[in-house]
Amino acid sequence: MGRGKIEIKRIENSTNRQVTFSKRRNGIIKKAREISVLCDAQVSLVIFSSSGKMSEYCSPSTTLSRLLEKYQVNSGKKLWDVKHENLSVEIDRIKKENDNMQIELRHLKGGDLNSLNPKELILIEDVLQNGLTSVRGKQMDFLKKLKKNERLLEEENKHLTFLLHHQELAMNGNVRELELGDPLKARDFACQIPIAFRVQPIQPNLQENK
Repeated sequence: MGRGKIEIKRIENSTNRQVTFSKRRNGIIKKAREISVLCDAQVSLVIFSSSGKMSEYCSPSTTLSRLLEKYQVNSGKKLWDVKHENLSVEIDRIKKENDNMQIELRHLKGGDLNSLNPKELILIEDVLQNGLTSVRGKQMDFLKKLKKNERLLEEENKHLTFLLHHQELAMNGNVRELELGDPLKARDFACQIPIAFRVQPIQPNLQENK
């Protein structure tokens, strides 16, 4: 006994709707693949779910863009304007440039050199030599700046050492004058000493008086 005929209308239950979508999508893609293989047909299929997720299939012998171009020619319907055509051309140009740059990069790394002739190899050698010269120049500039900074630090250190030495000499001279008993100079010297180095008077032990 066969299955009952299903009424074609929107499935209200979201879970059942998602399950049905998944099964029927896989079935449509399977049929598209079969007709492409069995009949040597060019098939392209694009499906968007209610959530916006895309599923697609295209015959291995072609691409979606080629089939769209063929559809445009055979149907007479213009799928995109001149602006989009120019954009497509620009994208193709950028892709080609990127492919060429990838090939050049492999050559500079020493790969795929068997396909190059002697003239092309000489050009790559010149490029590498110029790059090496530039790198060495940058390294020399860095070393010069480093040595200059070291020299400046050394000079600053010498200057600070000189100032510290003279300050010590001045302090030792004032101390000797204090020992000779010059009260005026002793007072001036006490004013010149930083607060952090002044001797504080001894405070009486208040606990002993209790």
